[in-house]
Amino acid sequence: MTIQRRQLMLLGAAAALPTLARAQATLPIEQPKFFYGFPAGSAGDICARRVAERIGGTPYAKNAAVVENKPGAGGRLALDALKTSAPDGSALTMAQASALSIYPHIYRKLSYDPFTDFMPISTSSVMQHGLAVGPMVPESVKSVRDFVAWAKANPDKANFGSPGAGSTPHFIGALLALNANVDMKHVPYRGSVPGVTDVVAGQIAAMVTPAGDFLQNHRAGKLRLLATTGKTRLPFATDVPTFAEQGQPELTVEEWFGFYAPARTPPAVIAAANAAINRALADRAVIDGLGVVGLIAQGSTPEEQLRSQRAEYERWEPLVKRIGFTADS
Repeated sequence: MTIQRRQLMLLGAAAALPTLARAQATLPIEQPKFFYGFPAGSAGDICARRVAERIGGTPYAKNAAVVENKPGAGGRLALDALKTSAPDGSALTMAQASALSIYPHIYRKLSYDPFTDFMPISTSSVMQHGLAVGPMVPESVKSVRDFVAWAKANPDKANFGSPGAGSTPHFIGALLALNANVDMKHVPYRGSVPGVTDVVAGQIAAMVTPAGDFLQNHRAGKLRLLATTGKTRLPFATDVPTFAEQGQPELTVEEWFGFYAPARTPPAVIAAANAAINRALADRAVIDGLGVVGLIAQGSTPEEQLRSQRAEYERWEPLVKRIGFTADS
């Protein structure tokens, strides 16, 4: 069965639920719970909380949602929690695209099927990733080319961190190393915050992670943001050129966060949650709050999110094979 057919079946399955099953979901929900698979304080966590704060008083929810952080395993723990939750809209997960489009290619025994265990609701924001260096790397390193040259000349120090093995930032760094023919040790962290802290402290040379998690330290001069992965420069750091501008067009990556519900969640619940999330994302305070951490607020329909998920799944399959990474490696 093709992925597209499986996805269409998933979206249509809820419509065929018997009346009794649909009656189990009562709207509006008293207080929904949002799972997020990384530590508090990161850009994605802030996005989940901004939406959660404005979800109450809608046909979907009476009160603001509660965000429950489940850091570890590159965000998989939050999806595992969602998989076993009741399909009534009381629990959603905000996940990064890679957890649904890249992980199936690297985990032989992934604990969930991204196309049958969950139902997309809406994207929430779009992020660019960035490459930044800290005090371990000389001040003379001001570009990607400079960093590659430094890494080749200092193989004992050449490393980069990411918010988790198998994450999109991990693969951006791995592709940079492959394209530049340089060995760089990968240092996985449990989220962005501890890795950025180590870059600033000079414990590791570089970090690839959502660019928003670098902005405060970049502006304070505590690290140097060398490149971002967008099609155009990040609106919040227009002084930083993209990878494409620096001769690395393959590293053009704009990743989204999106909300998901358990499979078999009734269509009325999906529709209500989608409307509430998109309403929150249209709030100027939310838009501005996400901008502070480098995120661009962006909602969608469930169908649009599903198409994007499928496109990312297909894009990354050959790249993962080229990198040669598996969860067992």
